[in-house]
Order: sequence, then C-alpha cells, then structure tokens
Amino acid sequence: MSASPSPSPSTGSHPSRRLFLGMAATVPLAVTGTLSVGALPAYAADSAYVMGYFTESTTMLEANYGLHLAVSTDGLRWMPLNQNNPVVTPTAGAGGLRDPFIMRKQDGTFVVLATDLKGTDWNYNSQYIHVWDSADLRTFTGYRRLKLHDMVTHSWAPEAFWDAGRGQYGIIYSSVNSSGHNVIMVNYTTDFRTVTSPQVFFDPGYDIIDGDLAVGVNGVNYLYYKKDQTLVGARSTTLAPGSFTPFSTPASHGGTEAPTLVKSLTSSTWYLWGDTYTPNGVFYAWQSNDLAAGTWTALDQRAYTQPLNSKHCTIEAISTTEYNNLVSKWGSPAWNRLKSYNFPARYVRHANSVGRIDAYPFDPYPDSQWKLVPGLADSAGVSFQSVNYPTRYLRHYSYNLRLDENDGTSTFAADATFYKTAGLADASWSSFRSYNFPTRYIRHADYVLRIDPISTTTEKADATFSIGY
Repeated sequence: MSASPSPSPSTGSHPSRRLFLGMAATVPLAVTGTLSVGALPAYAADSAYVMGYFTESTTMLEANYGLHLAVSTDGLRWMPLNQNNPVVTPTAGAGGLRDPFIMRKQDGTFVVLATDLKGTDWNYNSQYIHVWDSADLRTFTGYRRLKLHDMVTHSWAPEAFWDAGRGQYGIIYSSVNSSGHNVIMVNYTTDFRTVTSPQVFFDPGYDIIDGDLAVGVNGVNYLYYKKDQTLVGARSTTLAPGSFTPFSTPASHGGTEAPTLVKSLTSSTWYLWGDTYTPNGVFYAWQSNDLAAGTWTALDQRAYTQPLNSKHCTIEAISTTEYNNLVSKWGSPAWNRLKSYNFPARYVRHANSVGRIDAYPFDPYPDSQWKLVPGLADSAGVSFQSVNYPTRYLRHYSYNLRLDENDGTSTFAADATFYKTAGLADASWSSFRSYNFPTRYIRHADYVLRIDPISTTTEKADATFSIGY
C-alpha cells in the first residue's frame, strides 16, 4: 500500500500513512503466472512484462487513482502506455484505487485487484476490493467490488496466488484484526466473485503491510512485506495460513514499502522492487541470484527506469504478442525523458528557462518531458521541444542551454539543433553534438547544461544520457 511522503518543505503537507500507523509494515504482492504452482494452459512463451500502478508526485500535481499500465522487454526499463493516463478507473466505493495487482489466472486470462481507496485518507475503511476481469489487458470487464470481511478496517494491497493443493486462488491483503495491528489476511476463491471466510495468513506479531508472494521456487514459497521502513521476507514449504517464518536481511532505501518480486525471463536473477515515500514515488531495485539466501544487492539506477510518477507497482510476465497488442491498443508516449549517465537519479529538465539535470521526482514534472523532433536546422539532427511550453526549445546561448521561444531565425534553429551519437561514456546510451559548434556536446556542469568540447573521462560521462520515459 504505497503511502504519501511525510510532510516536508519539498514534498507538501499531505500525510504519510507511516505517521498514521506509527511504524507500519507490509501487504503481499505479485505472483507471476510463471511462478504459479500447477500447470497453466498452453499460451505463448513469456518474453516481456507489463506493470500496473497508480500515480502521485511530490506536490500531488500528478495524482491519478486509476489503473495505469507500462510495458518492458527486460523488466527494468519501462514504457508507459496511454500517455501515462489510466486505462480504467473504479466507479464505485471510494471512486479510485491504490496498489493494483495483475495476475494471469489458470485459464490464461487476467484478473486485476486493487485497494478501494482514492487519495491518502488512511482513516477510510473498506471491507471491499476492486476487481476486473480481462482477456488481454486491452479491455476490462465485469467490474465489481468484492467484500472480504466484516471488520471495521481497510483491505489494503490485495494480491492473489494459485494454491494447487486447494484448487483455489488465495487473496491476501492487510487489515487490522483483533490483534490491534495490521496482519496479512487470506480468503479463498475460485471465481473472484465469492470468497471463503477470512483467515490470518501471516502475523509475525507486529504491524506489516505490502507483501509480495513468489510461489513454488525450488519447493519454497517466499512472502516479502514491509516491516517499519524496510522490505523483509518470510518463507514456507507450504501455503498454509500461519506457516511462514521471517528469514531475510532487510532491504531499504529511506522509507521503503510495496515490495515486488520479479524473476528474470533470461537468467537466474531475481529483482526486488521497492517504492519510497520519502521522497514520494521513487522505485529502487535490488537483485539476487538466490532467494533462499535472503540477501539483496542494490541495482545501479543506470539499469532501470520506472514509469513517470508511478507508485506501488505490480509486474506480470507477458508474451511478445501481448506486448505488441498492448502498445498497439494504448500507444507509446509522444514524449521522452533523458537520464544522466553519471547521476542516474537525475533527469534533464528546464527550470526558470535554464537547462539542468535534477533529482527525480520533482514538480512540475512536465519540465522533464521532451518531444525529440527533427532538427530545426537539419532534419537529420534532433531538437528538444518542451512538452509544457511547446513553442519553446532547448538551445545554447553563450554555450549555456536554456529554454527559449522559437523566433524563426536561422540562428535559433542552429542553436537548437543537435546530432545524436553513440554515448561518449557508453555506446548503448546517447550523446548530443551541437550543429553549429560541432566540436562541442551537451554536458552538465554543476548540474547545469551547456555545450563544451569533451575529452576527459568525466566530461564524457557528463555528456552521456539515456533516452527513455
């Protein structure tokens, strides 16, 4: 259940669920179809991923509590669909969702679950969760709210798994039960329309929320969840309620929650994603080649890029055909973001008309969105058109980059045109050479963008960027 950040001068005054809960913890997350116990019907081999999420930003400028989707071929670099707008939004209950979860069911279709909550009112009680059916994540049918319990509390961060021994799906979620703290509850279902009575699935004796379940990994089931401000794991050789035992070394980066376990489709590597709320909405990732070890190594931020303003993700494996169909249906973004190579937490943006690299997240977030259009002076080059000021372009003036109105002159066109080249520090990234000063490249110096001749290793790193979303 991804919470908003604690009040601070930089993040605004909306309350954190951490403050509301005191020292809150974790609710269960996603099981991919490839991890489910029991054989699925034949369908195309998994070769890509889909992510579901909702959006918030530091000042809540981008707070949208509908289901958003992004896709990735490697599970690390994500492309938002539908211009980062929702593909479906709840119409009942609170009228919004948090903590969406996507699972491929045993018949090969999908079910989508989500918390019944819009915004950050942690006092809002709902015994229900949102549910949709979907054959392909292009259409969503059968929308309903599913009641899980009668307690006067919430039903946060619902997720589901297939329990082959029962021949049923388990739905896990966090609620405050008679213990007085959040525990992970479970109900069982065959159709996500009627459920059994709730049971306690996992209660280590303290507040936990936002867990994630990986089923049947070398005969062991792993449940990751949030304890205090860290992500920790428990494991069991069965899926029986009450059978999980904590075991792992905590992983965190500041206040971290909403763990999501993802298995690489091409190697033995596992990834653990976590969502921070200080600052609000930054995903960090860790990797491990052995879930049984319970230890994680932080992944370099160069390796991954989350969808813009994404919160509390769910990740499910899909086929190449499903990937292509999703892009065909929802469309790829009409804009890009540029990440710094040697400061990968920072993105190219304009601020007070000055070109800079600043640490994500920030508002107004459209300051970091660019349309890479054919070069104004040479269509073989590229110009950077601002999304939120579309008559303005990034251009150099006295070698400094700034956002200026296109005055239609040949000088402006030349100043605003660059040639994209292989990255000077990493050929898989990109660098940008000035059209009218061809010995100079865009680089950052003290986080400010300018064009300079490049020779040293540091300068090459300063002049290297990734083009993503």
